[in-house]
Order: sequence, then structure tokens, then C-alpha cells
Amino acid sequence: MNVRTHEALAARTLAQRAPDRPEVVGPSDSSGRSQAGPEPVASVRDLEVTFDRNGLAIRALRGVSLDVTPGEIVALVGESGSGKSVLGLSLLGLLPLRPEPTLAGEVHVAGVDMLRGDEPLRRANRRQLGAVFQDPMTSLDPTMRVGPQIVEKAGSLDEAERLLDSVGVPAAKSRLRAYPHELSGGLRQRVMIAMALAGSPKLIVADEPTTALDVTVQAQILQLMRSLRDDRGCSLVFITHDLGVAAEIADRVVVMYGGRLAESGPITRTLAAPRHPYTVGLLASRLDLSSSRSQPLPILAGEPPDPADHPPGCAFAPRCPLAVDRCSEETPPLLARDPSLGDAEASGAVSAVGGQVACFRSGDAAAALAPAGEWPPVAAHGSFGLECVGVSKSFVVAGRGRRATRLHALSGVDLRVKPGECVALVGESGSGKSTLLRIIAGLQHADDGDVAIAPGSRPQMVFQDAGASLTPWLTVGELIGERLIEEGLDAAARTEKVAETLALVGLPAAVAAVRPTKLSGGQRQRVAIARAVVVPPTVLLCDEPTSALDVSLAAVALNLLGTLRRQLGMAMVFVTHDLAAARLVADRIAVMHLGHIVEDLPAEAVVRDARHPYTLGLLAAVPGAGAADRPAVIGEPPSPIDPPTGCSFHPRCPEARPTCSSRDSRFVELAGGHRVDCVLAEVSLEDLLDDPVRSAGPT
Repeated sequence: MNVRTHEALAARTLAQRAPDRPEVVGPSDSSGRSQAGPEPVASVRDLEVTFDRNGLAIRALRGVSLDVTPGEIVALVGESGSGKSVLGLSLLGLLPLRPEPTLAGEVHVAGVDMLRGDEPLRRANRRQLGAVFQDPMTSLDPTMRVGPQIVEKAGSLDEAERLLDSVGVPAAKSRLRAYPHELSGGLRQRVMIAMALAGSPKLIVADEPTTALDVTVQAQILQLMRSLRDDRGCSLVFITHDLGVAAEIADRVVVMYGGRLAESGPITRTLAAPRHPYTVGLLASRLDLSSSRSQPLPILAGEPPDPADHPPGCAFAPRCPLAVDRCSEETPPLLARDPSLGDAEASGAVSAVGGQVACFRSGDAAAALAPAGEWPPVAAHGSFGLECVGVSKSFVVAGRGRRATRLHALSGVDLRVKPGECVALVGESGSGKSTLLRIIAGLQHADDGDVAIAPGSRPQMVFQDAGASLTPWLTVGELIGERLIEEGLDAAARTEKVAETLALVGLPAAVAAVRPTKLSGGQRQRVAIARAVVVPPTVLLCDEPTSALDVSLAAVALNLLGTLRRQLGMAMVFVTHDLAAARLVADRIAVMHLGHIVEDLPAEAVVRDARHPYTLGLLAAVPGAGAADRPAVIGEPPSPIDPPTGCSFHPRCPEARPTCSSRDSRFVELAGGHRVDCVLAEVSLEDLLDDPVRSAGPT
């Protein structure tokens, strides 16, 4: 997303708000103190939190002040290490006791001192607070059924059932008897939200609650949280690294960097006119359905600061193209700014337009981004890429022989990828994307069908969690150099080739001597890519390689993958649940649902010409897409153990016809290599033109 789309995103965000839901501005002075209005639910004053790590002082928060007013949704946004989660834990009174951090400042929630107050009072107050964390599987006790876990806070089974019903859990009474592993990711997160609502809390802290979810489930959870705030009037602190997600839910955004507040203000106005260069960079590096496919994404240069060694002055100065000498010498205070005054400080009350910003040159923030350049031309790498024909796969999950219960992962999948071409596999969890990738890689065998790649070549994979895929006791040089041993290179030649490959992925040669645990998440993902391409493969397989990264680091990884596959002429299969990422990185998009490819189309056509209702639902779920005219995907995917007959999507399809439940899978060929497996594509042109909704087509 480039700077020109900020206003569009802000306008869509404002348009999507309900007419009876006013935007909460939450006026405050330059330190975040509320100037008018009701008493804040949460009040943070000059908070400093320092942890001791092996003798190093980790300064997680450095003088943060913030108010949260009743009924307000505040989004805390920033890269990993910015201090968002530590601020959330401070509000909950859940900072770790061992090692005990060094604290300064104040945190009051509902009138209770959450840092130094009496423990019984803090414990009682915590029961009036709610918390929703990123991974519900690590927050829920796997040995206990869901019901007793909710009862611990709700007080009774009847109240637990009521809470589950209120957050949209189907068959709530029966779900009380389920263990967490028996629920889908979306249902587990709804259970966490139900627990957070027990006791009618005044404040809920949600720490990256949608990061691990499919984009469709994410959209449902965000809608649920908005509805609960509107219905119950509780305040919400929503922690995320994605400004697009913040735009979907928040009234006010607070951008954090290096343990400080960089910028804050009403969400729509901050998105329309960001003042801090860091906010501009976060917005620009975030991709959406309007991002240009003709060039790489603009990126934030450099890495976030080490919390054990913050630079003097503004923490963002080493990465800021607008930095001057003053930025490296003085720490800019968080002051009210008015865009009409340029760099001048606004006097009096906070401007409703300008919000607050901690930057000496905020008036020039829009000029902070350099041109992104162009994609390199595609280099041919052989004459054959990848071909899958009729690939099917099932797994035995219980029983044996005729009584065996089978999970149907893939059903007759056809896929072809040319040299230098990228095809993205898109779909919800359980659609079969990763299973197909593992079969192509040779890690699993298909029950039926064929997979063909160029003779003598071997696919290479880049996994979602680079940290888990890199052997921790080997150095980066040893990890990458392992693949060169079979090439017959001696030690000196391997060292030289490793250095060349590290330079290719944007890392210095010195990284070769470092172990993966000493690197940042973005650096580890670059090392994983370097290991995959040090001997250029014919086929590169990427399994959600950016979903665990911050938005800024994800942009770097996407640009790198897009550049390398063109330079090296590799066929690439890119698995993701995010259509915006797929549209940017791929030439074609294959949409998968319950083991079937339901639509295969050119990436540039996905926004304007997608036909399958499932694809339209995925488009509608992309944060900031402004796709109110597209039907959303609702409900849970059918079980692959007992898949529905006919079209696998028909139980959730808003356009389902009686014939869909018995229709055999068959593709309709459209123009430009566009294929769709849907009864709607079989209607005559006259019927389509008679339907004003579908004749208009997706926008």
C-alpha cells in the first residue's frame, strides 16, 4: 500500500463504522493525560519497565503515558520489541515476578494501582479485567474441558453456557464438554473471549488475538469484538502489528517504537495523514488489495532497536531518511501537532485533526519513502517447472481396515507451474494447501495422481517458522554450506558461495559466523531463504513464510522472494491464507477449499473478476478491503472427515442452489486462463445480465 492509498483506507474505515457508533477521539495533553470527559478506565503515567537479562538491562518501556476512556477501543501498533505486550501486561497486573522488573511510574485500572497496590485488591481487580492472547492453545489448559475453565471465572455452568452463546459458539451447551484440542482455532479464540467477558469487565486487553487465525476467522473475531464493545460498553486495548487490522476495530491508534509512543490519534485521521515517519513506513509496507503489483513494496530500512542498547535521541533516527543531527542528540517529546501548522507545535487543547506525534520533522513525514524500484525480468531456468495431475491424499485418524476413519485432505488436484512463474495456493486452514506442498516436496506420498518436476532437480522449502526450521547449534554458514557439500565444493569455495548468497538476501557476510538464535525473526527468515536458494532449485515451495512476521518484515520477505524467483528463474508455489499477499507475489492464484481447487485465475484479475463465492468471501475478509458488497464467509469449514456431498462450499455459500449438493466437480473455462468450479459460472450470459448484483461483478 503506497502513501496515496492512506486516505482511501481511512475513508473506508470511517464508512464502515455504524452510524450510531461515534468515533472516540479521547483528547489528552502532550503526556497522554485526559483533558476532558469521563474518568478514564485505565491510566498510565510515565511508565518505565526494565528487565534484567543475564546482567543486561532490557528497557522495555521508557516513559509511557496513556489514558483509555470508557467504551473506547485503543489499538497499540508497532513492530516486535516496541513494548506493546509489556504495556498490556502492565495494565493487567501480570508482569513477571521472576526476574522481577524494575518499575517506575504508575498504572491504575478502575482506580486500583496495578503495579504496587495490595495484592488481594489487585487480584480482585484482575477478576474484573479480561485478557485474550494470541494463541488460545497455550492459554487454555489442555487437560481440562472448556466448561470448567470458564466456570473458574464465570461462577456457574449456566453462566458459562450463556457466555459461549453470546460470543457465537454454536451448540454452546455441548461445547462445554469439549477439550480445547477438539475445537477449531476460531472456536478456541471465542472461548477465550467468553472467559474474558466473565464478570462484566470494564477493560479487556487483547494481545494479537487474530494473528494466528485465518483471514476469514479474523474478520469474524474483529466483528465480534466490536459488537461486544457496543453491546456491553467495555473498553478494549487491542495489540497488533498491523495497522490495517487496527483500522477495522479501533477508535484511536497508538503507535509504539523502542518502548515509547511515536504517534497517537483518532484512527481514521491518523491513517489519512500520518505525521511520524515510522507510521508512514508501517502504512506503506502493509500490503492490501490495492497495492501495486508492478513493483516491490516500499520497506522500512534497518531493524528495530535492541532494547538493551537504545540509541541516544530518537530511537527511530538510525532508520529514518529524514533524520538530522538533533534527532540523534535529543529525545523528541510527544506533543500535539496540527497538520495545518507544518512542524509548528499546536497550542492549547489537542487538535482533533493532528493528534500527537514525537518527531522533530513530522511535517515532512510523507516524503520519507523512497521509490520501490522495479521487479527484475524473469530469467528462464529450464523448460519444465512443476505439474500435479489428479493428486489425492487421505489420512487414517482412527480405527483400522474397513472401520478406519479417514480425513480427506486432497481430492483430484491439478496444478501446473511454469519456470519463473509463481502460483499462490490460498484458502482457510484445512483446505489442503500444506498437504499439497509436502507431497510436491516428497515429504509425503499421494494416494493417487502424479507429481512431475524437472529431471534431476529437487524442490526446496521455506517454512513458516524459520526459527524452528534452522538447527540452533549450527552457525548460519554451516547451515547454508551443508547444501554445497554435495556440489563438490571445497571449504574455501563453500565459504565464498555462502557469502555471495547472504549478500543476495541482504545480509552481511559476518552473519555466517552467528547462530540462528542470535538473529531477529526477519534475519532468520532471510537465512532460511538463503539456504533454499544457495543451489537454485527448479521449484521453490513457501509455506506461509510471512504469517509469523511483522508487517514491515513481511514486506521485506515478499520483496526478496519476488526478486529471487525472477532472477533465478524458479517455479514457486506460495502457500498463504492472505489474498492480498497472494495477489502481490504470484502470477496466478489457486483457491483451495476442503481439498479441492475451486478457482484458478490470474493474480491481477482476482479483485475485479473473481467468480467463486468462496473467493469473494476471502476477498471480503481482507482488512481494509472495503468489500461490503461481497458476501462474507460465515461459519466453520466442514469437517474433512465427513465432507459434504457435491460442492464442498455449498453449506456456507450465500449463492447455493439445490443442485450444488449433488453437483460433480468440473471447471468452467473463462477467458485468460481463468477456471472456476461453480454452478454460477455455468449460467448463460443472458441470465447473468438479468441479475443486477452479479452482472455488476466484484469491485
